[in-house]
Amino acid sequence: MSTLQIKQLTKSFGNDTILEQLDLKVNEGEFVSLLGPSGSGKSTIFHLIGGLYQPDNGTITIDGNDIVGKKGSISYMPQSPSLFPWRTVLENVILAQELFEKPDKQKAIEMLKRAGLEDYIDNFPAQLSGGMRQRVAFVRSILSPQSLICLDEPFSALDEFTRLDMQKWLLSIWEEERPSVLFVTHNIEEAIYLSDRILVLGARPASVIQEITIPFNRPRAESLTLTEDFLQIKKSIYQTLRGTGND
Repeated sequence: MSTLQIKQLTKSFGNDTILEQLDLKVNEGEFVSLLGPSGSGKSTIFHLIGGLYQPDNGTITIDGNDIVGKKGSISYMPQSPSLFPWRTVLENVILAQELFEKPDKQKAIEMLKRAGLEDYIDNFPAQLSGGMRQRVAFVRSILSPQSLICLDEPFSALDEFTRLDMQKWLLSIWEEERPSVLFVTHNIEEAIYLSDRILVLGARPASVIQEITIPFNRPRAESLTLTEDFLQIKKSIYQTLRGTGND
């Protein structure tokens, strides 16, 4: 498990300043979500953490180690599952391990069983539903040797019922493994239901304009989303986002 610390992070592209003096932290074993209006720089933050972009100013550390410009420090799961079509489910899941260390195939098989995919281990991605492919991608993230996982709107392409099932499944797996997670979503309910803390970004140049610590105990039931306390948090976040010009 890892602690991510970002301090005074600034990033511009030409004359367009995307992030300005951004501070955020993900503690060891914590699930933190980023919410913000479209174009506020959420994906840019992931690209900076992942070493794909260089910041103009600021620091990015994991467990105190500088990772600015360094690739391979995080496990990243994008919106699309990004599975290799010529590799089986099992071969896709152990891919990240192959790059860094000897794969643990038995553990991978056990994780796939927990994901309800034991009958599809030797199948190819094209033979799976969208929700199944996302499960494969998340298992790959969990099994990666990096202990910080960045999830970039992984459920945005799924229908509402599949999305809810995936949220519950993700929580069940996460609560057993407890990796550190930074999660980007546009869905306020999803962020509240999954997270320990939520960071709301303002419009460009983005910085954190609201931080909410989620008070609900774990494990969390689906009925939580209908409680008055849950709806009050949702309302507060919605009003903050409306103030940034997000529709």
